[in-house]
Amino acid sequence: MRRKLFLLIPIILIMLSGNALAASKNAVQSCTAAECHAGIEDASENHKFACTECHAGNSGTRDKDAAHKDMLGGRNPSAPEVWDKGCGKCHQYQHDRVNTTLMYTNTGIIKNAQQAWDDYKGKHYSTGGSEGFDAEGNKVVLPKVTELEELSGELYRKFCSSCHVGFDKLIGYRAHHSSGCAACHFSHSVDGAYAGGDKTILGKKPYPEKHVINPLPNDDVCLTCHNRSGRIALSYRGEYDGNNSLVPTDGGIPGPELMDGIRNIRHMQADIHREYGMECIDCHTSRDMMGDGYLYENMYRQLETACEDCHGTPEDLPKTAKITKESDSPLRESQYYKVKANYGDDMVLTSKGRMYSNVKKEGGRFILYTKREGKRLEIKTVTNTADHAVYGHERMECYTCHSKTVIQCYGCHTTYDKSQTMMDWVKMEETKGLFSEKEDFRSFFPFPMGLNQRGKIAPVTPGCQTFLTVLDEKGNAVIKEHVFNYKGGRKFKFAPFYGHNTGKKAITCRKCHSDLMFAGFGQGLVSVTKKNIDSSYMCDQCDKPLDSLYTLKNGKMSVTSDIVREHSRVFTPAEISRIFDANRCIICHDKGDNKIYGKKIDYEKILSDSVHKPLLAD
Repeated sequence: MRRKLFLLIPIILIMLSGNALAASKNAVQSCTAAECHAGIEDASENHKFACTECHAGNSGTRDKDAAHKDMLGGRNPSAPEVWDKGCGKCHQYQHDRVNTTLMYTNTGIIKNAQQAWDDYKGKHYSTGGSEGFDAEGNKVVLPKVTELEELSGELYRKFCSSCHVGFDKLIGYRAHHSSGCAACHFSHSVDGAYAGGDKTILGKKPYPEKHVINPLPNDDVCLTCHNRSGRIALSYRGEYDGNNSLVPTDGGIPGPELMDGIRNIRHMQADIHREYGMECIDCHTSRDMMGDGYLYENMYRQLETACEDCHGTPEDLPKTAKITKESDSPLRESQYYKVKANYGDDMVLTSKGRMYSNVKKEGGRFILYTKREGKRLEIKTVTNTADHAVYGHERMECYTCHSKTVIQCYGCHTTYDKSQTMMDWVKMEETKGLFSEKEDFRSFFPFPMGLNQRGKIAPVTPGCQTFLTVLDEKGNAVIKEHVFNYKGGRKFKFAPFYGHNTGKKAITCRKCHSDLMFAGFGQGLVSVTKKNIDSSYMCDQCDKPLDSLYTLKNGKMSVTSDIVREHSRVFTPAEISRIFDANRCIICHDKGDNKIYGKKIDYEKILSDSVHKPLLAD
């Protein structure tokens, strides 16, 4: 009897399985019937099952309203309000991580807005409210940003939040994206219209370009959000949208390319990594984007990608570790790559000591394989090279010397009009108070420097130089061009920034050590007789130059701006002196040379020796 029962169980399972497959097939046929979604694409090879498995709804009817009743998230089962029942039902590991990523919580953006608007009191917020742990294991509870009723909270909800993973952005040109997982894993056409095989929704908005999941998001997906603020997606591609006044070309249309907000795109040299065929995902790990399960308060704490990971340091080659366990992340993460990771591969480690999934050591050389195309790129290391062993440069970020451009937006004049209304994207209601802004001017080279949160010398960019005007319900200006306090005074704020426009050749020693802009003096108008260094980039509403971190009057230096990140700061007078002291040698020795620049220089001793003294006398 027991033997018969054991034989019967698999037969029952097969019958049930057959019924399930038949039900799934019928569900697909029902949803894709001629009068419904015939021709719609399979989401992927791994998602060839009933539409209701992801979308829910009712596949047992041809009536549109009845079929669509109780669908998850409307057209988007990955939307954050339902993603635990949609994508998270099968992808629990990814769901738990993306719930904590800064691309969803936006805690860093909210915090930085609070600091820029003098509203920061040490309390952090999240777009939708978040609960979890920080990287040190401490319990973290982040209230929803709707509880931040100061102007900085309202600015975020009305101005910033529509660009980010928690929300659909369904307006604009080349800037459409869905919310949740679909924000990155579905592509949209430039106008947000569906262009696939389903005639029911063909040409309609807002839909993805096709009903197809992208396991590896392409650069156009990144561009939909990262075309504003730091504009890193534009800079990486070699595109620029500043100070162009929308000058029309043939046909009377601004060009050669347009961007969201009716902006005119012009071209400059792309990032060196882009020129070698690399996409954003070839440097950035999934943990950079989707998080690692911990809650962070700033982007630089979540990111694990650094130049030194692949290119090494002047002292050490990149660190590596071999794949030895089936749980090692590259095995899982590379399943959709052209070149997959294998047991025994010696993988390069990130700045947090985790394995990259596409960068490895082969035969003593460091190799990056592009994830989508499998292009093999040999990485040059800087270890034991004279140019990278200059005394005093150990505090330099690699991208300080190798940035070709750094976008800088000067003078952000923001008006808050209480007589008008604006959509609050988090509260999902239109409320009183309309924000609008305009800038004074934009630049991309040269750029100022300061010390970043790692204590390294890095490019800094305005972040933000807010001048606030508040209009009451009758349109009267009750606050006019107000500059907020920061660190004890009315200062402009700059932020450490990597502009994503890296060059193979570094800025020359002579250029960096002689241009006053790099040192933080802006345009650098010098009066030797008056002992002044100033700038003409002034705003009518402020007595400080927009492009300067400090000025010099009668030989006395005054700090007019500061750096907004913990542990960041401007240069000290002694550090500025050392920058320009180096010109005593650079005027003749303008290349890296260990014999000259490998150790601290005693200028007085060297310039008084038998070689240099006669030269100076001449």
